[in-house]
Amino acid sequence: MRGLGTLYKQRGSRFWWMQYFNRGRRFRESTGCELHRDAQRVLKQKLLAIGDGRTDATTPTVAGLYAAIERDYATNGRKSLHHLQGLWTNHLQAFFGSAALAASDLTSSQILSYIEQRRAAGAANASINRELAALKRMYKLAVKEQRVKAVPYIGLLEERNVRKGFLRDAEYDALARETAKAGLWLRAMFEVAYTFGWRKSELTGMRVSQVDLMEATIELNPGETKNDQGRLVVMTARIRELLSECIAGKGSADLVFTRGTGKPAGNFRKAWARACHDAGVDGLLFHDLRRTAVRNMRRRGIPEKVAMRISGHRTRAVFERYNIVDAADLKLAVAALERGAGTPAAVAAD
Repeated sequence: MRGLGTLYKQRGSRFWWMQYFNRGRRFRESTGCELHRDAQRVLKQKLLAIGDGRTDATTPTVAGLYAAIERDYATNGRKSLHHLQGLWTNHLQAFFGSAALAASDLTSSQILSYIEQRRAAGAANASINRELAALKRMYKLAVKEQRVKAVPYIGLLEERNVRKGFLRDAEYDALARETAKAGLWLRAMFEVAYTFGWRKSELTGMRVSQVDLMEATIELNPGETKNDQGRLVVMTARIRELLSECIAGKGSADLVFTRGTGKPAGNFRKAWARACHDAGVDGLLFHDLRRTAVRNMRRRGIPEKVAMRISGHRTRAVFERYNIVDAADLKLAVAALERGAGTPAAVAAD
């Protein structure tokens, strides 16, 4: 297509980019395609559209918005890059990746059609919401870069499938015993997650240097957590004892949680499932301990802001999703009410 448009590779992007001319002006944008033959087809469609007067070449395509946000994530080292790529490649691209779909032409009816298509394929509302949120982020970046004027309305669906699993008080001893059988590493990880609600990835990557036995503290460094914020907690006596054993004889750069052979904890799904089965809590996810920790902190009167700092919840809305009230909590509330019955305050309220 010499003289009309060209394809080229741009540093930092895995996609082919295209250069073309319209009304004497030169334009450059991503094709959103990794294969050269696919990029050629996109460029051809763009040139045909320009020739027919069907498009304003200054308006990027939705595929172009995706390519731009992927490059932005890669440049800034965003941890969610791989997740973003999966959402686009596996779902969004097939519907919104057409070279003929200009970003400014996206309509609410197209969004609804996409939702209907995904529901017909059996996708849950939560999954569809993650995909729509990615689409919205693409537009927000484009607005920031002044590539489009506004973010189209992309409404999210109500999620009724929020998981509510957690470990009950009566089940703690059994699971503590079974995780100990698997090894000190799993027993200690269980205790930290149960107490502080920390994520699995935050534990498996923890180094000895982050544990201060003298001050009885554990520190998560900024940039190593999901929200990139650092955290510092004071250990309980039980956690201090367990971590002392975990780091004995190790160097500051060594991992805290390693199996008996010195192998990193890594993916311990099978060991966790076996411990849960033997403890009589089949189906409990390690992530459910995060939910359990939030519930326990609330029950013990720890202020919400402090609890959020400990667990690493950045927003109150997300924190509340983990703040579970179960039957035991309701019984405690009734007992407290009964203890207060007949007091001056109670009588005055009658």
